[in-house]
Amino acid sequence: MDIIFPYATSIAITLVLLFVSSRLVFNPLKGYPGPLLARLTNGYAGWHSIKGDVHLITYLDHLKYGPVVRQAPNRLVFNTLTAVQDIYLNPHVVKARIYANARFRSAPSVFTALDRADHRRRRRVVGQAISERSMREFEPSMISQIDIFLLQLLRCSQRGEAVEMTSRCKWLAMDVIGLLAFGAAWKTQTEDTLRLLPRAFAALNPRVYLFMNWPKTHKIDPGVQWLVRERIEKFRRILAGMIADRMALPRDARHDLFSFVANDERIDQAQQEGIRKSEIWGEAVLTSHLHKGGTTTATAICTVFYYLSRNPAVYAQLALEVRTTFSSGSEIRHGQQLTSCKYLRAVIDESMRMSPPTPGVMWREKDPLSTEPLVVDGHVIPPGTFVGVGLYSLMHNAEYFPEPFVFRPERWLEADAEAPQEKEARATMRRAFVPFILGDRACAGKAVAYLEISLTVAKTMWYFDFLKASGDAGELGSGRKGATGGRGRPDEYQLYDRFMAEHEGPNLMFWPRENYWEELDLLAT
Repeated sequence: MDIIFPYATSIAITLVLLFVSSRLVFNPLKGYPGPLLARLTNGYAGWHSIKGDVHLITYLDHLKYGPVVRQAPNRLVFNTLTAVQDIYLNPHVVKARIYANARFRSAPSVFTALDRADHRRRRRVVGQAISERSMREFEPSMISQIDIFLLQLLRCSQRGEAVEMTSRCKWLAMDVIGLLAFGAAWKTQTEDTLRLLPRAFAALNPRVYLFMNWPKTHKIDPGVQWLVRERIEKFRRILAGMIADRMALPRDARHDLFSFVANDERIDQAQQEGIRKSEIWGEAVLTSHLHKGGTTTATAICTVFYYLSRNPAVYAQLALEVRTTFSSGSEIRHGQQLTSCKYLRAVIDESMRMSPPTPGVMWREKDPLSTEPLVVDGHVIPPGTFVGVGLYSLMHNAEYFPEPFVFRPERWLEADAEAPQEKEARATMRRAFVPFILGDRACAGKAVAYLEISLTVAKTMWYFDFLKASGDAGELGSGRKGATGGRGRPDEYQLYDRFMAEHEGPNLMFWPRENYWEELDLLAT
């Protein structure tokens, strides 16, 4: 035993030295700076994905190490506009293979498909249901859910209750996406029955994000699923019931994903292109789970309300624009009047810049079939390396966004007399504003998101005034002065990066504008 122990110790030390050398000395990325733990193991980003602050440590690492940071043994994260173009607009770059860890029942979807041709087929089919043209037809259904949202605000105001906006906005977004994906009225805004659905979807995000940042942890997934098997089965039964109910109706009975994919000749075309009818419902699940009209739209709406409640001058200017553009709440719908609300769009964009609904890194890698070298911002990237840009970091890069932590919607508006350099600076800023990312993998639901956010905010500003709740309740969602790790800004809405952002608050007090609330009361009768 006395002889074996020293040999075992020597072997262990040798193995550790070989491991460390392979990551620090012989790794092709050895010349790139980054935290020591990140250069050694994916556990660095994995741990921060558990904490929900990958976006913040990415930002802080860029401040410390520069525009290119080694965030894992085989990953480089960039913080430049050139890198955005070189990565996300590059035909020789594909989604990183780690996205397979986000698959629902191991089946690819429009979100997780790695093959470019497969993704194009799926996006073309699903895109029909969430295109801008489709949204014009779906708008009455969306407005019906926004009216329910407004009616709930009215009831809370009549009872003198503060409204916790994260819950309210999630229920609104999920009811909208339930109608769009399944043609089903989930009624989470008014009933408890199906509120487990948004909770179930939200519970998937941290697990998936951990697997993406620390791929080896994916091995624990079968055990995790076994522990929560009863909840998973209940979730699947509910979805199966919705699918059965929808399939029992004529194809054009609802304006939803199935009606677009299956209507007339489309289902035959989809089958010919390799998308089976069963897979359509997989896309519906992903549409409701990951689609930007769901969780991320709720985040954007909450973010707008947070910053409006903290910036009285912005609030006053937006209220003036909405209340002078429209003459009634029913006028607020898709069209020229809503499009003319330039300040509304500026407020939305500035909110998403400050607190992007998807704040982390969208990882990509060189297409294995490509013979072209991958060059990102002048750096020749070794094969097998994942590359990406942290969206939160980029949209807080002072080179593109002066005073990046100041909420200033005016930065998006063209002044009456602008010097050429000011116009160029705004154009550069626009190119660096990428909450929906770019290229063929950009969010297909951009039109859905902007329409829902615009309608919800404009209608709320028409019917109500609001301010943050008093006392500690009013600080829910804010950073804490003196806090470390990037959470020390009291006027910044705090996000928890679990691929799609999680958050709390804000808590707001609403009161009706004059007698306009009577229109809402009529909706309840």
